[in-house]
Amino acid sequence: MSAPVWEDGGWAPRPCLTGDVTADVCVVGLGGSGLTAVAELLDRGATVVGVEAGYVGGGAAGRNGGFLLAGLAHGHHRMVPVLGRERAALLYRRTLEEMDRIEAATPEAVQRKGSLRIERTADGLEDCAAQAAALRADGFAVEEYDGPEGQGLLLPYDGVLQPLARCRQLARSLAASLYELSAVLDITPRLVTTDKGRVRCGAVVVAVDGGLGQLLPELASRVRTVRLQMLATAPTHEIAVPRPVYLRDGYEYWQQLPDGRIALGGFRDRGGREEQTSSTDTSAVVQGALEQFLREDLGVQAPITHRWAASVGYTQDALPYLGQVRQGVWAAGGYCGTGNVVGALCGRQLAANALGESADYFG
Repeated sequence: MSAPVWEDGGWAPRPCLTGDVTADVCVVGLGGSGLTAVAELLDRGATVVGVEAGYVGGGAAGRNGGFLLAGLAHGHHRMVPVLGRERAALLYRRTLEEMDRIEAATPEAVQRKGSLRIERTADGLEDCAAQAAALRADGFAVEEYDGPEGQGLLLPYDGVLQPLARCRQLARSLAASLYELSAVLDITPRLVTTDKGRVRCGAVVVAVDGGLGQLLPELASRVRTVRLQMLATAPTHEIAVPRPVYLRDGYEYWQQLPDGRIALGGFRDRGGREEQTSSTDTSAVVQGALEQFLREDLGVQAPITHRWAASVGYTQDALPYLGQVRQGVWAAGGYCGTGNVVGALCGRQLAANALGESADYFG
């Protein structure tokens, strides 16, 4: 049951890298951000080799909750004091634009039907009001919500996607050499060494979220790896969930797939320090909390068919890390659980920076 609910078995594996190859840029990590970087580099005329320790989309990019959300991990009202109103609004707009790009590139994998932020405490609802006020002040759409799921906010431009299908579809469309089962052992400015081969290149892009500090030890104190856990059920008509739902400011989250299955994640705080790990094994504590919530809170008794986990990166300030780590080596990670959109935006900037452009997509 460790495979995510998104796995459909329709992937033809890519070869393992053996021997030496050359390219203008080597991209390490073939999830959503890495594949976006590959696509952007190709559009700019570069030759690209991509390497992945596992399989395309096999990390958090294909094992997450499938939410497509505007903004950063923290709400807009919290980012305005940190970044300033102009920069915070710019970032929010750029995530909306990135969502449009994702939908245009992989329309079969995306549904834009809005998302709900639901809170069940007075403090939580007060925070929702602050978020709504900040969004409206900068011209972004938001609605108060009171419905079967509870009270909170409706963000009308958000949505869901099938994250693994999105990664695989993007990979199939790219005219680049992509290698799976090619674990990176060493990264230097012009050489990436894997367990069986090497990539000689002019620049390196490292697009890895969870485990970024293992590849680049300089970032170990900046981006910590955290385990997020989920489960999914057989198709059910016991409840109807028309939009994805965030509860407790995202500590719990769920959606209903088109065939009626419920995909539910959360309770990493219940797991405590044990969730600060690169392991993708599920734990009894968190899975027990998820199952109890599914049965008692959502009222779903359908059989559980999938249980899985993913490694993701978190930063202290909820801003992703994005920068040049070594001469000619650019990296991004620490998406704080919202990598489907923010990661793609980071991948786009990594590509520009690796080719010597001073583009700053984050203002």
